[in-house]
Amino acid sequence: MQKQQGFTLIELVVVIIILGILAVTAAPKFINLQGDARVSALNGLKASIQGANTLVYSKAALSGLEKSTAATPVTIATGETVSTLFGYMDSAEDNFPTAIEISVELASADITTGNVASTSNKDWVLFSDDSTVKFWQNGAPYECFFEYTPVSTAGDVPDYGTIPDADKC
Repeated sequence: MQKQQGFTLIELVVVIIILGILAVTAAPKFINLQGDARVSALNGLKASIQGANTLVYSKAALSGLEKSTAATPVTIATGETVSTLFGYMDSAEDNFPTAIEISVELASADITTGNVASTSNKDWVLFSDDSTVKFWQNGAPYECFFEYTPVSTAGDVPDYGTIPDADKC
């Protein structure tokens, strides 16, 4: 008598069930790729603004404007000016495209202003309420932003807020 070799139906069903359980537990990690991408883009913009603000402060300190209590224009390397308070950028909307070295023509194409994500074809939305500035990637949910708070007293540094979890983006 010959012995047959192979898997029984029960063994195949058990393997399929185990693979299904693994797929269900691993799938959520890969489903929210868009949220992860938005968080990464916000982190990139936040780092750009932090770096630009450091350079603006350096320029203000070299000019002796780091203790100025009123909005003071500082000329940056591109020859354009940004408005500062205690040497750091204040909440003026024009500061940010200028400071991260986006030309005026490009800034008008890539950044729009508003208090929610825009329906325009621009990449970024920023909103200033004179005390803070919020940044969204265009088309992102309202909860997916970071907030810049300018310096209010000498010796402090600006607050760049926190980047939300990918689940909110």
